[in-house]
Amino acid sequence: MDKLTREHRSWLMSRIGSKNTLPEIAVRSVLHRLGFRFRLHVKNLPGTPDIVLPRLKTVVFVHGCFWHGHNCRKGRIPKSNVEFWLDKVARNKNNNRTLRGKLRKMGWRTVVIWQCQIKEISKLEARLAQDLGVVPVSGSRDSLRTGTA
Repeated sequence: MDKLTREHRSWLMSRIGSKNTLPEIAVRSVLHRLGFRFRLHVKNLPGTPDIVLPRLKTVVFVHGCFWHGHNCRKGRIPKSNVEFWLDKVARNKNNNRTLRGKLRKMGWRTVVIWQCQIKEISKLEARLAQDLGVVPVSGSRDSLRTGTA
């Protein structure tokens, strides 16, 4: 049973933003540190991706574990109104699959970063470097280049 009134819950949920969230800002910070320049929330691409790397023809989605149904502690369904939340998360997952498919058909690569993966910045940096093909130059962490052959 929800401890808040329907109106108060609705107001709280309306305060949750979809752009410039803390996880998204953390990912952008790591990408910038790796030397990437990017565009944000490009409206002419399916799903308005959070981060777009045009030179690599890659988009990055930063998903909240709860809203997108990640299998982690933060992705648990609430105990109240279970049917609503199961349906909501299932629709979000289906929408995510559809959007990734559309982007793939347009020739774009997609990278999904989950909210829970942002906790350890060094792991996030390593993951993004690997996913985007960045390799260290002469062992220095500060000097990076894209690994193109």
